[in-house]
Amino acid sequence: MVKKTVDERISVIDQKIQKKRDEIAALEAQKQRLLHPVNMKTVMAKAKEAGLTPKEIAEKLGLEV
Repeated sequence: MVKKTVDERISVIDQKIQKKRDEIAALEAQKQRLLHPVNMKTVMAKAKEAGLTPKEIAEKLGLEV
């Protein structure tokens, strides 16, 4: 039976901690998408806040109006 060194055991624990942090970050992102859904109204409001005109928005989308 091969025993792991303290450093190896710590490394394994650090990897597990990082995996859990990544999982938490993914869950936080899901939560934010639920709290702040993206819809056309939101997108248009943000575009207007950015100073884009309806014509500019259409051009960026490749639409002919």
